[in-house]
Amino acid sequence: MDLSTTIIILIIAVLAALALGYFLRKYLAEAKIASAEAEARKITEEAEKEAEAKKREAVLEAKEEILKLRNDMERENRERRSELQRLERRLVQKEETLDRKVDSIEKKEETLTRKEADIDATKAQLTELYNRQLVELERISGLTSDDAKQILLADIEKEIQHEAAMLIKDIENKAKEEGEKRARDIISLAIQRCAADHVAEATVAVIPLPSDEMKGRIIGREGRNIRAFETLTGIDLIIDDTPEAVILSGFDPIRREVARIALERLIVDGRIHPARIEEMVEKAQKEVATQIREAGEQATFETGVHGLHTEMVILLGRLKFRTSYGQNVLKHSIEVAHLAGLMAAELGADIQMSKRAGLLHDIGKSVDHEVEGPHVTIGVDLAKKYREANDVIHAIAAHHGDEEPKTIIAVLVQAADAVSAARPGARRETLEAYIKRLTKLEDIANSFEGVEKSFAIQAGREVRIMVKPDKIDDLAAVRLVREITKKIENELDYPGQIKVVIIRETRVVEYAK
Repeated sequence: MDLSTTIIILIIAVLAALALGYFLRKYLAEAKIASAEAEARKITEEAEKEAEAKKREAVLEAKEEILKLRNDMERENRERRSELQRLERRLVQKEETLDRKVDSIEKKEETLTRKEADIDATKAQLTELYNRQLVELERISGLTSDDAKQILLADIEKEIQHEAAMLIKDIENKAKEEGEKRARDIISLAIQRCAADHVAEATVAVIPLPSDEMKGRIIGREGRNIRAFETLTGIDLIIDDTPEAVILSGFDPIRREVARIALERLIVDGRIHPARIEEMVEKAQKEVATQIREAGEQATFETGVHGLHTEMVILLGRLKFRTSYGQNVLKHSIEVAHLAGLMAAELGADIQMSKRAGLLHDIGKSVDHEVEGPHVTIGVDLAKKYREANDVIHAIAAHHGDEEPKTIIAVLVQAADAVSAARPGARRETLEAYIKRLTKLEDIANSFEGVEKSFAIQAGREVRIMVKPDKIDDLAAVRLVREITKKIENELDYPGQIKVVIIRETRVVEYAK
C-alpha cells in the first residue's frame, strides 16, 4: 500500500473518530439535560408538597390559637361573672345588715325616750319630796334654811379660828429654829443642784485571755515571766482554774492599773519574756502618769479652780485611782467643791476659795500609802509646801473635826464633805439603808386608800403617786397629799426635803373600726 492511500485512510479514520465523538457528546448532553429536567420536576413537586404541608400546619396553628384565645376569653368572662355575683351577694348582705341596724337603733330610741320620761317623772317626785322634807326639817328644828347655814358657818369659823391659832403657835415654835432650817434648806438646795456619779472599785482586776494556753506563756519557763512581772509591778498575779482569765491583786490602784495595761499589751503582742515585760511596764507607767495628769487637769477645769501648782495637779489626778468605802475620791472631791461653792453662793461667801478648799480637802489621800500619818495631816503639809492660802489649809485641817472650824469656808467644806459621803448610793455601807428608805417611802404612799401605785424618783427626793380617779376627786387629792406628807414626816428619816406629787387622770378609750 502506498503512502497516499495510508494518509487517506488515516484522514478517514480521524474524521470518523471526530464524528463518533461529536455524536457521543451530543447524546451524553441530551441525557444530562433530560436528567436535570427530571430532577427539576422532582424538586418542584417536592417543594409544592412541602409548601402544601406548611400551609396546612399554619392553618392548624391559626385554628389552635383562635381556639386558645376563645377559651381564655370564655374563662375571663366566667371569672368576671363570678366576681359580679360575689359583689352582688355582699351588697345584699350589707343591705340586710343596715336594715337590722336601723331597726335596732329605732328600738333603742324608743327605749331611751321611755327612760327619759321615767327620769323626768322621778326627778319631779324627788324635787317634791325634797321640798316636803325641807319644810318638815324647818318645822322640827324651828330654824329656816338660812338660819341653819348661819349656824354651820359659825361652827366652821370657830374651827378655822382654832386651827389658825394652832398654826400660829406652830409657826412661832418653828421660828425659833429658823437658823437650823435655813441651813438645811441651803444644804438640800446644794444637793439638788449638784449631781455626781459614784463608781465602786475593787482591789482586784480580772484580765480576759484569748485561751487557757496563754496562762502557760504568762508563767514562763520555771515561772520566770510571772516573777519578773510581779517584781516590776508590785502586784500579785493570780493564775488559777478560772477559764480564760487571770486576776491582778494589789492594794495600790495605780500599780494595779499599770499592771493591767502592761499585761493586756503583752497578751495582744504575744511575745512574753522578762525583757519584753520590763519594756511594757515602763510604757504602762508613762501612760498612767499621763492619765493622772490629765485627770487632775480635768478636775480643775470642771470645778473652775485655777492656779494650782503642777505637782498639786498631779497629786489631785492620783485620787482618780483612790477609793474610800467604794467611793472614788476624785469624784468625791469634785462633788465637795461643787457643793461648797453652791452653799457659799447662798451665804454670800467666797465661792472660788470654797471650791478650792473643797477640791483639795482630801489631797493627803493621794500619798497616804507612801507617807506615814493620817491623810488630814499629810494634806495640810502638802498645802503648806505648795503655798496654798491659809483658809484652804485650815479647811483641810478642820474637815474631819481634828480642829475647830474658825472660818465659814471650813464649815462649808466640812458640811459638803459630810453631804457627799452621806449621799444615797455614794458609799457601800449606805446602799442598803438607801434602798430601804426608798421602799419605805413607796410603802407609805401605797398604804392610803385610793392610791393605785407610787414611784420614788430623784434619789428619794420626790415621790409620784397615781390615784384612782373614780375614788379620789380633786378635793380629796388635796387632802390626800397633806396626809401622805404628814405620815412621811412622822415615820421616815430623810435628808433635805421630799416632794410629794399626786397625779389624777381619766382616760377614755375607743377603737375606730
